[in-house]
Amino acid sequence: MLNESKFIWMDGKFVKWGDANVHILTHTLHYGTGAFEGIRCYKTKSGSAVFRLKEHVDRLFDSCHILKIDIPFSHKEIEKAIIDTVKINGLKECYIRPLVYLGYGAMGLYPKENPARVAIAAWPWGAYLGEDGIKNGIRVKISSFARHHVSATLTKSKTCGDYVNSTLAKREALACGYEEALMLDTSGFVSEGTGQNIFIVRDGALITPPLPSVLEGITRKSIMEMARRGKIEVREAHFTRDEVYIADEAFFSGTAAEVTPVREVDGRTIGTGKPGPVTKKLQGLFFKIVKGEVKTYKSWLAYVK
Repeated sequence: MLNESKFIWMDGKFVKWGDANVHILTHTLHYGTGAFEGIRCYKTKSGSAVFRLKEHVDRLFDSCHILKIDIPFSHKEIEKAIIDTVKINGLKECYIRPLVYLGYGAMGLYPKENPARVAIAAWPWGAYLGEDGIKNGIRVKISSFARHHVSATLTKSKTCGDYVNSTLAKREALACGYEEALMLDTSGFVSEGTGQNIFIVRDGALITPPLPSVLEGITRKSIMEMARRGKIEVREAHFTRDEVYIADEAFFSGTAAEVTPVREVDGRTIGTGKPGPVTKKLQGLFFKIVKGEVKTYKSWLAYVK
């Protein structure tokens, strides 16, 4: 159950959390043609700050452009609405969910002139994969479900309907006693988690799958920049599940997952079975950045004022 806030922004105005409803024949509810973002706001010494707000809003607009949905608000209006949603709810730290969906109108696969609607919700949400997962790492299962082929759907859009793939993989992993799933692409190479990008470390180098089969994660991009500035070799390369098994370290990155170490995959211990030095270095730096403690990265934070 969510920790409910007081208000949700819907199409330019705030409504009470319990009144934020849509018609049962809302097009996106039936067919999944919509886009969303996951964003976090963190408490810093200078006040609450949203991590990489502009980049998230840009990706939301990119997703809708790919889906041929015209958002009836500007980039700046959505950025302001996100800040205002955090502010009106009095939240110091929270998860933020902007959603663009096709509303009530025509039914059938072609939405015709169904209106594009926008909603923004924010609520307190701790570590997605658990505080123990952040500290000690999680157990992961290679999923029996393949990640989408690049011609089967549009993988650079954060499309609502595409996440059925993720929910099936997540349910399977949990039913088998694991905390998360790792999915392969249709060629059998490692792709990503159900809502996270994957990194492995081998011989001191940080390796992550290239973009064709994965979402262009904003946390992923941030981690890569942090690593390069820290003189860690970064490579985008295809790798197989058994290369994960013999990796020195592995971790997930994402807005919800933040930086979560992986200690085991398919019953095989990764490295020493504990977060390794590269993972701990990047994880530590990440949490300092989002808390506003590193001036080099101050442009990544949008303060709630």
